[in-house]
Amino acid sequence: MLSYRHGFHAGNHADVLKHFVLIELLNYLGQKDTAYTYVDTHSGAGLYSLDTGYATKNAEYETGIAPLWDRDDAPAALQAYLDLVKTLNPSGKMRYYPGSPYCANEVMRAQDRLRLFELHPSEIKILSENFRKLEAHKAEQGERQTVRGKRIMINAGDGFEGLKAILPPPSRRGLVLIDPPYEVKDDYRRVKVCLEDALVRFPTGTYAVWYPVLSRIESKQLPERLKRIPANGWLNVTLSISGPTPDGFGLHSSGMFIINPPWTLEATLREVMPYLVRVLGKDVSAKFEIESGETEQVRVKPPVRASAERTARNTVGAGKSINATTTSTGRPQVGSLRTNNSNNLSGPKRIDSRTNTARAASSTNRDLGQGKRTARPANLSKSRSR
Repeated sequence: MLSYRHGFHAGNHADVLKHFVLIELLNYLGQKDTAYTYVDTHSGAGLYSLDTGYATKNAEYETGIAPLWDRDDAPAALQAYLDLVKTLNPSGKMRYYPGSPYCANEVMRAQDRLRLFELHPSEIKILSENFRKLEAHKAEQGERQTVRGKRIMINAGDGFEGLKAILPPPSRRGLVLIDPPYEVKDDYRRVKVCLEDALVRFPTGTYAVWYPVLSRIESKQLPERLKRIPANGWLNVTLSISGPTPDGFGLHSSGMFIINPPWTLEATLREVMPYLVRVLGKDVSAKFEIESGETEQVRVKPPVRASAERTARNTVGAGKSINATTTSTGRPQVGSLRTNNSNNLSGPKRIDSRTNTARAASSTNRDLGQGKRTARPANLSKSRSR
């Protein structure tokens, strides 16, 4: 379906969550010298104008990047994301918002590889033009590619299918972002099928899936189905800025489901998510949730490459308490403990969000078992669509 235009939604609360998590994942991969590959199955245009075109119709950026723009108290991890967006707006005025490909390109190093897919004919033209101008700008500044091979490849086509030819990447290190528009029900099914196939080809890769939290049954079932995919571990985080409206319209909540997440991510989310709820929340229904766990890894012989392109739950409401849960990862958490193994349940603890003091919910639950647990180049094309 080619009617979706991300320009209407650029910079909203869902983009804040998605791009903040994306930058955290990429920075973690960049801690090792070995190159890695980033794959974006639904890249969009890469750059969006906030003061012209589609973004001005509903001004959804006012639910996301706008309330954060002038803040000076953001946690360090979130500040890295905000700094990246601000380098795109050197005048200090909020005019442009980066898509996932631009965020990734700014974070990644010279030896790393970007593989971008986009099916929409208008978006792929803008995406290609933006990166052409970006490379030309770098050349004017005297920057030259120092490694062999093409660093950025842009593919006009279906990212679900194109991913098969790329995995596993040559360095056996990589991150895949799967971010379809979900305008058709089949997208939910294809996400799961795509992940199952990808994990056979590249079981050690990190996979990040963005999804909307809606009333439709497919949206509710997606994270539960992803939890059952064989992998080394998973982490699911959702952000709700308000409760649903009576008519059921509008996007008020979204999530990021990460397979094979870095061990540092959960602690970072526990620091940043309460801040996002406090700044972006619209009513007392504003909250976040974090879950993590493991499923049994099934070893399957990878297929031949098709191409030479070689539960912790955390809920925060305005003025409410935080209820956190441990997982089968074995990392210590605060709050009520619940593993994903039904045979290993522990009792609840509670943390008061105003005093941040842990209190046992009952004396019978005190002995808890341990669960396992850059500056913007000139004249970039401004997309009015995704």
